[in-house]
Amino acid sequence: MNELLQLYFAFFRIGGLTFGGGLTMLPMLKYELVEKKNWVTEDDLLNYYAVGQCTPGIIAVNVSTFVGYKRKGIPGAIISTLGMISPSLIIVSILAMFVQQFIENPYVAHAVGGIKVVVCALMLNTVITMGKKNMVSKITIVMALIGFALAMFTPIPTVLLVIFAGIIGIVLYKMGRLKV
Repeated sequence: MNELLQLYFAFFRIGGLTFGGGLTMLPMLKYELVEKKNWVTEDDLLNYYAVGQCTPGIIAVNVSTFVGYKRKGIPGAIISTLGMISPSLIIVSILAMFVQQFIENPYVAHAVGGIKVVVCALMLNTVITMGKKNMVSKITIVMALIGFALAMFTPIPTVLLVIFAGIIGIVLYKMGRLKV
């Protein structure tokens, strides 16, 4: 199968089978792109995710664009992005036709409640997995704890925290106090 079609269908599957946004998609992105397709390394994926989080737009769409561009240039970026957003467009279009019938249905409310629990579990799993890989020294653990505390208990925008942590990481790396 043509690699552009493979990109489209891989991201279509990811976009159609995950709920909750970029962080909850990370395990599926890892499985599909790193383990199954071998299109990127785990480090590449984490880097794309980090950059996707700092750039405007939806993280999963940004990651799909980066991977598509790496594989097939601009056509790959476009096709991967379309693959990622197609399931949402289809689902929203269908739901919009029947929204009044679903809105007060107790089964739908319970299903959404169950989905929320699963999304929380997936996010926790992702945080633990990423934490094990990236918190490799006392400095990184302290930075993570400070970042968490600032994000939870201050009004500082998280994007500024991410940028500031990146700057600190670069400075510490240049000083030889942080290993990659």
